[in-house]
Amino acid sequence: MAVPKPTDITLHKQSRELEVAFEDGFQKRLSCEYLRVFSPSAEVQGHGPGQEVLVFGKEHVNIERIDPVGNYAVRLVFDDGHDTGIYTWEHLYTLAAQFEENWQSYLARLEEAGVQRQT
Repeated sequence: MAVPKPTDITLHKQSRELEVAFEDGFQKRLSCEYLRVFSPSAEVQGHGPGQEVLVFGKEHVNIERIDPVGNYAVRLVFDDGHDTGIYTWEHLYTLAAQFEENWQSYLARLEEAGVQRQT
């Protein structure tokens, strides 16, 4: 089954959220922090299982630019200089659909590492 493609991607700079609507009707607003700490880049994901990096201190990060990559992805350029992750439609859909589970897991990993989020 093909992953639904985005029909609309809107950056809300003031609230630091990316709103993504998919062709199956699913829509989600994702914080720039969430997208940054779950970047698909090798810098964050590593080069293999178990090499993932715990990214923190990105509570106030924003997206400067959204660059299309062919007909299958976007590259998000963050204001902290990070610009190497290619967010395929499948990755974006998965991040949106699994937001709650991913976010709770991230918060637990921060706590385990003794890192406090700034609010």
